[in-house]
Amino acid sequence: MEEEINKCIEVLKKGGTILYPTDTVWGIGCDATNEEAVDKIYRLKKRINIKSLIILLDSVESISSYVKTIPEIAWDLMKNVDKPLTIIYPNAQNLPKNVVAEDNSIAIRIVKEEFCNRLIQTYGKPIVSSSANISGERAPLVFKCVSKEMLKGVDYVVNLYQDRLQEVKPSRIIKLNENGEFNIIRP
Repeated sequence: MEEEINKCIEVLKKGGTILYPTDTVWGIGCDATNEEAVDKIYRLKKRINIKSLIILLDSVESISSYVKTIPEIAWDLMKNVDKPLTIIYPNAQNLPKNVVAEDNSIAIRIVKEEFCNRLIQTYGKPIVSSSANISGERAPLVFKCVSKEMLKGVDYVVNLYQDRLQEVKPSRIIKLNENGEFNIIRP
């Protein structure tokens, strides 16, 4: 695992893209603070860049670096979830415009899965996580479902868990408003 983490960090530092296992589906990612790398993700997915992306963090303490104010309800939501949860926060900060939504919100998921968590912790920056598929196609739940186009399009493919057969699901997504109200975007 350490070798894979180090290879990913080399690629991320150079503004490259990775195909990697997440706590949900197989994803493509890059340094979320690198605007040019983020553009590569949009091009690879053939996705218009007005749709924001999810960023992964390794700890709840990191959220305040990328969100101006965290609504109180966020802590309760994170504490009481039984599956991966992406929260869309208002008032993003310290991130390039192409990661942030038009309304200045940012989607953040705290990753508990060992590989992702250690990668983010070691790298010290958030990583973009977008399903490893062309926009509009099905997300690959297992590695063997990742398209050849995605495999060829990234700079590095993580060589871990490729034979894992357990199917996972995309995360639950909840959008918070500044006043603490929330909407469930994906149950």
